Amino acid sequence: MMKSLCLATLAASAAAFAPAQVGRSSVALNEMSKSIPFLTVPEKLDGSMPGDMGFDPMGLSDIQTDLRYARWAELKHGRVCMLAVLGMVWQEYGPHLPGAAYATTDPFAAVSSVGFGSNMQTLLAIGCLELANWEETFNGESRPGTLPGWEPKSWGNLSEKEQARLYESEIVHCRLAMIAFIGATHQTFLLGKPLLDFSGQLWSPMS
Repeated sequence: MMKSLCLATLAASAAAFAPAQVGRSSVALNEMSKSIPFLTVPEKLDGSMPGDMGFDPMGLSDIQTDLRYARWAELKHGRVCMLAVLGMVWQEYGPHLPGAAYATTDPFAAVSSVGFGSNMQTLLAIGCLELANWEETFNGESRPGTLPGWEPKSWGNLSEKEQARLYESEIVHCRLAMIAFIGATHQTFLLGKPLLDFSGQLWSPMS
């Protein structure tokens, strides 16, 4: 029973990273989800968004009037996690700024070692970014995740098919980064090992 449950979980996780069928105008009655084959596809997950594999076991799409904000939130969290995972690896293995405050290799202990001023600068920068696209996030009509001025000039020269492929790649990387961040947190807090140390067991009791 446990093996079957693990295999089903792995299959659902793998399906979430597989390319989605783009452009389904509607969901067929009782159509089964690609990510969870024993559940039907939620009505609002019609395949129009990149990366849509019909994964919504908790039915969260049913309580939202518009999935645009949900996709904005998913992209924001994914982008933050991509930066966070890169920053955590850099904190442990990359060069640091001079000074004892920046010498900490533990990515979580580094937050307190840099002091109040550095943390406030980071929070202020995040706040400015949020305010800059606040209206677009909640009331805009562009594709979720679009930040004015951030797309390269060559973006408009790409075909719709190529743009769709890149949008799909981004959401897949966002989801992978969110899982990677959870793994990095487990590696640091529960195992007490460097992020790129893959030796030993997956679980170690807290001592």
